[in-house]
Amino acid sequence: MSKCHAHEIMKLAALCLLALSLVCAAGEKPNVILIMTDDQGYGDLACHGNPDVKTPELDRLAKESASFSNFHVDSYCTPTRSALMTGRYSHRVGGWGTVAGRNMLRDTEVTMADVFRHNRYRTGIFGKWHLGTNYPYRPIDRGFEEWLGKGDGGTGCATDYWGNDRVNDVFIHNGEQVVLAGYETDVFFAAARDFIKKNKQQPFFVYLTPYAVHSPESIPDLKWLQPYAGKVSPTVADFYATISNIDKNIGELRELLRREGLEKNTLLVFLTDNGSARNPFPAGMRGQKGSQYDGGHRVPCFVHWPDGGIKAPQTIDRLTAHLDLLPTFVDLCSLKLPKPVRFDGTSLRPLLLDAQPAWPDRTLMNGTVYNGVPLPRPKWTKGAVMRENWRLVDGKELYDITTDPGQKVDVAATHPKIVEELKASYETYWQDVTAETQDWLKTLGRPIVGTAAQRELYLCSEDWVDDGCPWNQDAVAEGAKKFGPWRVRVQTAGVYRLEVRRWPREADAPMSGVPLEKKTAPDAWLRGKPVARLLYGDRQPKALPVAQVSVKIGGQTLHHRVQPHDLAAVFELTLTAGEQTTDARLIDASGAELAGAYFVYLRQN
Repeated sequence: MSKCHAHEIMKLAALCLLALSLVCAAGEKPNVILIMTDDQGYGDLACHGNPDVKTPELDRLAKESASFSNFHVDSYCTPTRSALMTGRYSHRVGGWGTVAGRNMLRDTEVTMADVFRHNRYRTGIFGKWHLGTNYPYRPIDRGFEEWLGKGDGGTGCATDYWGNDRVNDVFIHNGEQVVLAGYETDVFFAAARDFIKKNKQQPFFVYLTPYAVHSPESIPDLKWLQPYAGKVSPTVADFYATISNIDKNIGELRELLRREGLEKNTLLVFLTDNGSARNPFPAGMRGQKGSQYDGGHRVPCFVHWPDGGIKAPQTIDRLTAHLDLLPTFVDLCSLKLPKPVRFDGTSLRPLLLDAQPAWPDRTLMNGTVYNGVPLPRPKWTKGAVMRENWRLVDGKELYDITTDPGQKVDVAATHPKIVEELKASYETYWQDVTAETQDWLKTLGRPIVGTAAQRELYLCSEDWVDDGCPWNQDAVAEGAKKFGPWRVRVQTAGVYRLEVRRWPREADAPMSGVPLEKKTAPDAWLRGKPVARLLYGDRQPKALPVAQVSVKIGGQTLHHRVQPHDLAAVFELTLTAGEQTTDARLIDASGAELAGAYFVYLRQN
């Protein structure tokens, strides 16, 4: 063989290898990062016209992304999260309220993390889950390999570690408590960056969900407040400061992606979980968090993927929603489902990639279920039917968003046909979703005890199946006179230990006493006052004269006398397998019921 011929063969082989590498690169699945902030509305970004808030990194992301201007979620955090995780309406899948067992995503549902993990992605959640505290509802039970979080609802909720204040707090890492130094939002972003660096050799899915900007708007470093001093109210300054801190962290995350060579093939999505909680700049919309009007559920959504062929910048004004993101990821990333799923959402691929997308008008529902509604949920409970420019609110008010974005003029009387069409769509939706939830009790969370997955259940008043449950540490501290049961499932019959407490274990306080607050907030924040002031305001934790405890479970009624120094009342009892309703009550010396037991720990001996 001549040298010339050999050279040509080697050249051809090199070209073949190059072509093969290009094919392999083109077939690489993108990394996916989904960032969702808490209680930040559409108008809480500078790029959406807000003249006061400073969000340079989010503004830059918007300019480098496909930006959706008619994107909707539910108007409270848990419903949004359950729908986002499943691509299905929250009313269909459970997780349609924020407390009282309504905040637990039905354990038979396929989650976004399940889908990514089924496709050999590494999966991690860093921040707020709010879809269940106990097995089988925790993130590590729902497809996430890595979990760093805190209390299910947020800082200061009853499920949160007692006294957490967002600085040097106790976190939950893969089900175990750990103390991590630093400001809460910084801790979550740092953990996400570490996860990315450790797993950069394979596709990863990161669900990054800071508890901010949900109250308490706590910023220990005054540098975040300086840009707003004297320009807005102190409350709004705190609100904007937490947003600016998130903005900085997003910039640092994107810089890491660039540094590691991951930016171009990472599908990065940013959105928020509901309308603004403070709403200092409503962006021309009516309503805020919790509202059935657009201000309660229209939120920002930016989609960034340089290697994905997504034109940027571009603004997409078609009606879209959180329900669409999981079908979109399945489509864009060529993912296989672990089992068949009927999505309520639709892939956004045509809007993102096609020059002239085929995207017919669609009708979407928005139900702003809140915790005080009777059960089962009535029709038209603060709900809206959306069809591109139309909004039918509460089944009677009609608004044309193109001419009346502030929803000030009800045009139902002049468009009766539109009203009837939208009402008919709602009736179809209602019959469809309630067919899966005829027994509303079955849609409520029922943690499982007696398994190796979680040895001990942590039950607190936040999860009572009761409309008025004391869901935060403030209500627990003041001794709210409320009562409610827990619903649990016993996996294995046997002897169980049930520990009843007025205060959680970490508070280390007697049943009839009050906790000794040891942690103090940074001087720049609360001037050295005890953290109790952050949680309870000027009120002090209240001592209840607990003299005995009663427990009803599994057809048994048990009593236990409490001594002044007792930290808990402990019962040993035999439970059969199956569903059990648990009701524990704190009682004084006269036999009067003081309140439901706020904390119960249940495990098999």
